[in-house]
Amino acid sequence: MSMQAHEIASPLTREPFEARRLREMAISAGADDVGFVSIDDPAIAFERAEILAAFPYARTLVSFVMRMNRENIRSPARSLANVEFHRVGDETDAVSHRLTRMLEDMGIRAAYPSMAFPMEASRWPNKMWVVSHKPVAVAAGLGKMGVHRNVIHPKFGNFILLGTVVVDVALDAYSRPLDYNPCLSCKLCVAVCPTGAIAPDGGFDFAACYTHNYREFMGGFMDWVETIADAKGAAGYREKVEDAETVSMWQSLAYGPNYKAAYCLAVCPAGEDVIGAYRGDRSGFLRSIVDPLKQKEETIYVTPQSDAEDYVKRRFPHKRVKRVANGMRAASIASFARGLSLRFQKKRAAGLSAVYHFAFSGAERKDLTVRIADGRLDVGEGLIGKADLVIHADAQSWLRFLRKERSLLWALVTLEIRLRGDPRLLAAFGKCFP
Repeated sequence: MSMQAHEIASPLTREPFEARRLREMAISAGADDVGFVSIDDPAIAFERAEILAAFPYARTLVSFVMRMNRENIRSPARSLANVEFHRVGDETDAVSHRLTRMLEDMGIRAAYPSMAFPMEASRWPNKMWVVSHKPVAVAAGLGKMGVHRNVIHPKFGNFILLGTVVVDVALDAYSRPLDYNPCLSCKLCVAVCPTGAIAPDGGFDFAACYTHNYREFMGGFMDWVETIADAKGAAGYREKVEDAETVSMWQSLAYGPNYKAAYCLAVCPAGEDVIGAYRGDRSGFLRSIVDPLKQKEETIYVTPQSDAEDYVKRRFPHKRVKRVANGMRAASIASFARGLSLRFQKKRAAGLSAVYHFAFSGAERKDLTVRIADGRLDVGEGLIGKADLVIHADAQSWLRFLRKERSLLWALVTLEIRLRGDPRLLAAFGKCFP
């Protein structure tokens, strides 16, 4: 190979690359639709620093979608759905690879993050993924977020997976977001969600979705490992884990982690290619696609005393509830603060109206104000307003208490944690974050 082939022109001296040409390249690589976003687009400003940390040369993000076969995703047999998730997921990474190779052969720097996994696991329990594909796709005009928090493509609906390739060239044209949302607000995703994670008012219980649907992913896997560690023998293990659950975990380890539900995707009727069956025969659509998922007898994983536990028992009494841990435990005060909104249980907070001041000292000094009222949670930096309960705590002692490695009583006796105000408010606080 000649030296000339290795020379890479400075991206600052290049003419803008043709968006039309890049689109043709992405389509030829296997993408089903493509859009382009500048690294300086305000819509992804919150992602910019993290993207540049991984891709210092980034100037343009190539966002693309890959279609999934709908009937696999809709089947009550989740093995059909998961094989499609895995198959299209692998192909999404393959498209990223092929497009990156094409660009590299042209002397253009390009790289891509995975569609899903592997991720930067060392960051756990904080954000592990390198690029958030959803907001990039929305900024690239490939869809809008639906009630179920999945991107809905105007033609393919939500039966898509997303990929992103980051390149060091500016383009002569960028995409614009859609000026409408394909979501029908039909609330079928609300009706079919087995954990009640998707609320009719647009609210979302992250912990409920994560605990069940992602049971064989990160936190659920951690809980399974700790269950093994806590068992005194095979008999003790089998008292807590059924054989089918062990086999399912083996299957996820062998073939890729499997989703337990993803029913919100299965029933979504939005999208030009999808909506016909719904509009043509709504009762038939409900009977053939929605009802089998609602009527399916299955195990639903919930954290004890969570809103999801109450919801499953009330809404789907034929489904079996199993209490588990989800591995959502804070490793730092910063992650404790970030995790509050993800773990907040709206219904458990009913009737509680209180302001909490947290003053952390020691290894991680931080002040927080947490306000809970009318089933809403607000978390702010600093000590704001008048508190009903003030918690002074050594940061590490507080984290050990949260991880159940230190009793609250011992921490209070040793003054590692001190309370000023009604201590019953601390118990009420705990109920909001089971």
